[in-house]
Amino acid sequence: MVYPRDHNVQGNRILNAISNADLALLQPHLEKVPLKLGQSLQSSNRSIRKVYFPESGIASVVAVANGKSRQAEVAFVGREGMTGLPVVHGTDRSPCDIFIQVEGNGHCIAAQKLRDALGQSISLLRCLLRYAHAFGIQINYTALANARGCIGERLARWLLMARDRLDSDEIILTHEFLALMLGVRRASVSEALQAFEKMGLVETARRSVTIMDREGLEECANGLYGPPEAEYERLFGCAEGR
Repeated sequence: MVYPRDHNVQGNRILNAISNADLALLQPHLEKVPLKLGQSLQSSNRSIRKVYFPESGIASVVAVANGKSRQAEVAFVGREGMTGLPVVHGTDRSPCDIFIQVEGNGHCIAAQKLRDALGQSISLLRCLLRYAHAFGIQINYTALANARGCIGERLARWLLMARDRLDSDEIILTHEFLALMLGVRRASVSEALQAFEKMGLVETARRSVTIMDREGLEECANGLYGPPEAEYERLFGCAEGR
């Protein structure tokens, strides 16, 4: 299999960013896989067996406590990234779950094969560590949003982040799901969406939200969206296709 090297939105940006030599280390072990709604990519406190590089769809990274009775989404992973960062950091597990919230496709590799490749290439390790840094910034801003953002600001940020990882302004989800991801009441999500709709920012249907005014949503996010995305582009915006 030859992995496509282009800036096609369907490609995984991490795999597009690594060198040809580093890609050659991974290629024999990359497997094309569907990413199905609700599919678990990583279970909390269990050894990671596979690492995923999504090409489409969205995975949620969820922090859990008290036997999963308390949960909160802390990050997204889409075509810009990968799962399995504990492997990159030299360990084999995390207390977080990762599951697919918007189905798509991607590639996966056995965790041990990735470790072997990292042991052979410092440039591959450095590239994946740069992504780990960008991922950490995303989590930092999730903490800022949860601590200081109102529901409207947090919802605007969530919708923008989801749109960045999809090929459509229409995001398929329910108010219940959004409430779960944001850790708020369903009624609060419905009220915020109604306010956005009156402002002409979105259109809502029974199981979907369609973004109508991206710039307006960015204003509503009030600084909670943008800095992590800018940091990612600083690190990877000129690196793809090398």
